[in-house]
Amino acid sequence: MRDRQAGFTLLEMLVVVAVLGLLMVGLTQGVRAGLALWEAQTRRVGETSELDAAARILRSLLGAIAPTQAAASSADTASGTEFKGTVDSVTFVGDLPTGLGTTRRANITVELRQGRLVLRWTPRRHEFSTAPPPEAVETELIRQVDRLEMAYWGTGSPDQPAGWRAEWDGAAIPELIRLRLFFAAGDRRRFPDLIAAPQS
Repeated sequence: MRDRQAGFTLLEMLVVVAVLGLLMVGLTQGVRAGLALWEAQTRRVGETSELDAAARILRSLLGAIAPTQAAASSADTASGTEFKGTVDSVTFVGDLPTGLGTTRRANITVELRQGRLVLRWTPRRHEFSTAPPPEAVETELIRQVDRLEMAYWGTGSPDQPAGWRAEWDGAAIPELIRLRLFFAAGDRRRFPDLIAAPQS
């Protein structure tokens, strides 16, 4: 009994190595799965925040459109046109936030360009000038957009009933503006219809 050596047998060592290997494989797979889930969540949150920020900006701009003095005084003339809407773009005069707690009057266009929903604007000039107009500032709101559809609710003339129209042109402002975005097949993003009431 005293002559027998104390220690682990070969079989016990093999069992320990096998269990340790299984633990390492489990830990590696668990870490890999956790990192993949984290990356997917970060990507999804980024997509949602991009859509949410764009929706807030668009609702703020479209909801704040108001007829200017020039448009109100020349409502029956083509020169008073300060709002023009088509099925894939809308152009109007509105107030842009400066980031310093104030706003700036600007000529604003929201349109789809090369698969991107963009906001283009130039400062609104109150005086006539012979200088060339300033170059438009373009800001990307949402990327990888397949199609943009705009619609305008109101009456084009007093003898017409109110309804949704694909185009709007004139000094008068529609009662409602609807914006729909469509993404490519397989894109998981969803943008619910945005409806703004400019005159409210």
